[in-house]
Amino acid sequence: PNPFNPSTLIRFDLPHAAHVRLSIYDVSGRLVATLADRVMEPGRREMRWDGRDASGNSAASGIYFYRLVAGEFVMTRKMVLLR
Repeated sequence: PNPFNPSTLIRFDLPHAAHVRLSIYDVSGRLVATLADRVMEPGRREMRWDGRDASGNSAASGIYFYRLVAGEFVMTRKMVLLR
């Protein structure tokens, strides 16, 4: 859901096993956090972003993007974090 506070679920379906990388970026393109970077089996997945960066600090309110790479598939979507 957009906007979100304090966390959001990112849902996706994998039709077959694939290496999945799910990363969060700020509006400047800087990597904020990596939620997944591993091989996953097929099926429906949910990954939660709690609005924190890789160091555990709360991210500021603003626009963020998540990028999902699963095998050859790439998807980027916008999220709005409101504190």
